Amino acid sequence: MRELRQLRELRAREGSRDRRPETTTGTGRVRLDQPRTGRPGLITLPTYDPEAFGKLSERIARFLGTGRFIVWMTVVIIAWVVWNTLLPDAVRFDDYPFIFLTLMLSLQASYAAPLILLAQNRQDDRDRVNMEQDRARSDRNIADTEYLTREVAALRQGLGEVATRDFIRSELQQLLKELDGQKESSEAL
Repeated sequence: MRELRQLRELRAREGSRDRRPETTTGTGRVRLDQPRTGRPGLITLPTYDPEAFGKLSERIARFLGTGRFIVWMTVVIIAWVVWNTLLPDAVRFDDYPFIFLTLMLSLQASYAAPLILLAQNRQDDRDRVNMEQDRARSDRNIADTEYLTREVAALRQGLGEVATRDFIRSELQQLLKELDGQKESSEAL
């Protein structure tokens, strides 16, 4: 009994420290069939939807792989160089070695590479799922073909036992000959 009381006190102290909402039943018990909510920390990190982020990365990767991107990037670089070489010193913001331009291009490349890789990984996942579906469809087609082959073989065997028109005709001709033979023998007597 004393251990139970100590356990309750320990839980009460932890509960006051956590201050997280728990799913409880009407009797005040914690429900075990539902997960606990996370502890609120000092810093809450922003959450994101991985699917939406993946779609955005694919759109960016598609754009980065087009001629349109190359044209726009070329126009921006030419405008940057012209701005910082031909205009007066007062409005220039990046002198000749164009260090800020280099920094911006490096920054763009450092973001483009992971986005392209993420888009490729998502495409690989889609391709893998499509291959698995194609394999399953192919397996079903093979099973259906094998079943139909067995059915056709069974029908052929069954047709082998069925009397054909020529067989019935020959049997009837033999019966007619036998009847004619019996008729002649009965007339001769």
